[in-house]
Amino acid sequence: MTLATQQNIHHEALETARSIARSAGLPYAGSVSPQQAWSLVSAREAVLVDVRTNEERVFVGQVPDSIHVAWATGTSLTRNPRFVRELEAKTGKDKVVLLLCRSGNRSSLAAEAATKAGFAHVFNVLEGFEGELDDKQQRGHAGGWRAYALPWTQQ
Repeated sequence: MTLATQQNIHHEALETARSIARSAGLPYAGSVSPQQAWSLVSAREAVLVDVRTNEERVFVGQVPDSIHVAWATGTSLTRNPRFVRELEAKTGKDKVVLLLCRSGNRSSLAAEAATKAGFAHVFNVLEGFEGELDDKQQRGHAGGWRAYALPWTQQ
């Protein structure tokens, strides 16, 4: 596949995500699958920002070379009041930014906050790093970054 073809596929994926977001009334640019996120990041067409707590990244795993800006901190998940400033300092407001959390819920809230702060191209990564709970009330088997065997490491 040529670089131009790959870039066109990425552009189409983001435009489709934007269109779906507009139709659904989402307050941010849209959502992409974990596979689309990895393709965009691998092609250096987007920046992946992990918004989980540092503890989650250390104990559950993380995507290599992802940027970390916690949406909330600690076991009580106290909202990080500096989130938008930290995100801007690490990414800038004009890049395509993909936000990843455990299941896609916190990252959608973070995407909304970033969009309200003037970020133009913020997308949520659907299913997050671990996906939804399965029938045994466990994560990591029913969707999510890890379940699709995308690159990740654990300390």
